[in-house]
Amino acid sequence: MSRTWDEFAIRQPIVIKMLTNSLKKDRVAHAYLFEGEKGTGKLECAKLLAKTLYCKDLADDYNPCHSCINCRRIDSGNHPDVHVIEPDGQSIKKQQIQHLQEEFSKTGVESKRKFYMINHSDKMTANASNSLLKFLEEPNSQTTAILMTEQQNQMLDTIISRCQTLSFKALPKAAFAKQLIEMGIKPILAQLIAQLTNSLEQAKILAEEEWFAEARKVVLQLCEVLNSKSQQSFFFIQEKWTSQFGDREQVEIGLELLLVYYRDLLSVLIGDEQTVVFSDQIDQLKQRALQLSQMRVMEDMTAILEAKKRLSANVQSQLLMEQLVLKLQEGS
Repeated sequence: MSRTWDEFAIRQPIVIKMLTNSLKKDRVAHAYLFEGEKGTGKLECAKLLAKTLYCKDLADDYNPCHSCINCRRIDSGNHPDVHVIEPDGQSIKKQQIQHLQEEFSKTGVESKRKFYMINHSDKMTANASNSLLKFLEEPNSQTTAILMTEQQNQMLDTIISRCQTLSFKALPKAAFAKQLIEMGIKPILAQLIAQLTNSLEQAKILAEEEWFAEARKVVLQLCEVLNSKSQQSFFFIQEKWTSQFGDREQVEIGLELLLVYYRDLLSVLIGDEQTVVFSDQIDQLKQRALQLSQMRVMEDMTAILEAKKRLSANVQSQLLMEQLVLKLQEGS
């Protein structure tokens, strides 16, 4: 987690410049919409802003200390004047917004300032959205709202128009990989992790997990089996793949890694070897590329993407993988 605005600016320079300028001039807007892909730091930024507004020992006018009682309570979710709303099940319901309004109708427990964050705000029901709209139409000068979404197009235009929209951009994959390497993550892992996530926190978790390093090996082993054109691929799925990739989230990561391998094959075929992610497999990739056409690799990538869609539709994962390896071997 970024502890200063300058650290966060490495990832989101435009957003942070706008927010820090507002802080320096004491012109924080009453409502912001943080929109952008998953893992771009929206909630982390919202909490950093909350800490800045409530910190008892600010450094250089706008960096929170992270150690005073207010900073610690915001970290733990226990500050009485800072509220976070998350979806209750699949949606944010009207009752949740009404409860927030009731809380805000009371005098601030420790100050007049109130701060609330609504994560996945695109998941508000129609009634919840209308309740929030009324809340936004009558802003209190001491109230700050942060709405966060990965799906801005799913939100009411009337709500968006009452917020200052800040767009969070994913770091280019090469730049993110470089950042991970500078943090001490091995280059081979860093390049691969950067293909899977924009989240620094998730990247750290993957880098530290033995499971992920083993997952990489299993995917490469599957590719070797597929390349050999043997009938061992089904046994491999039953014995090795299913034991490594147990739940749906793990299977999705496995499919993503497989997709990266086939993208690397395509990169080799078109002479773009500098973009290869499995860089330690370059010789094997070159050898395999001699046996394939660009059209064949693109068809295989389409099959993997289709498998990812079917996984989201609750298809049984072992059956899905058996059907996928059959398709990948058909044209080999």
